[in-house]
Amino acid sequence: MNKAALRQKYIQAREALTQEEVEEQSLAIANQCLHLPIWDKINYHLFLSIVQKKEIDTDYLLQVLAGKDKNIILSKSDFKTGDMQHFLLTDNTVLRVNSYGIPEPQDGIQIQENQLDVVFVPLLAFDEKGHRVGYGKGFYDRFLQQCKPEVIKVGLSFFEAEPCIEDVSSFDMALDYCVTPTKRYKF
Repeated sequence: MNKAALRQKYIQAREALTQEEVEEQSLAIANQCLHLPIWDKINYHLFLSIVQKKEIDTDYLLQVLAGKDKNIILSKSDFKTGDMQHFLLTDNTVLRVNSYGIPEPQDGIQIQENQLDVVFVPLLAFDEKGHRVGYGKGFYDRFLQQCKPEVIKVGLSFFEAEPCIEDVSSFDMALDYCVTPTKRYKF
């Protein structure tokens, strides 16, 4: 399938999930993440969930990171430029939901892309080679290209891998891992 068809398929599949299923599967994904060989790093970039789009609830993963005393970095998106700024989450961080439903830090200690060790990546679908389909704006592909080459990219998905995404481009950044409620993929 191509990206447009996969995007449509998985937006509908997500919409069919109950809030209870979202919570249970999000917790299962966080528990699966505990088995990844990524916990010796320092700076972890995490996306915060768009509740209306039934994205994975990353609060469970946030709690894991905080419990392991890791630096948690959150993004703020600029929809005019397509760029993202990244801020260290502290006790003083003020979060606001933007007009797209994304909780974002307002300001704080800015972190550069090359300082990140692990990035948890949102997605709608992914394939057996580690390619992903997002909402189609390219925010994460641009962001990941600015990270250091050894950054570990971990996708999070409610659903299992598709065999192949037909229209992958050289601009698309592949994942190193993807975690579902029942499985951990390594690419």
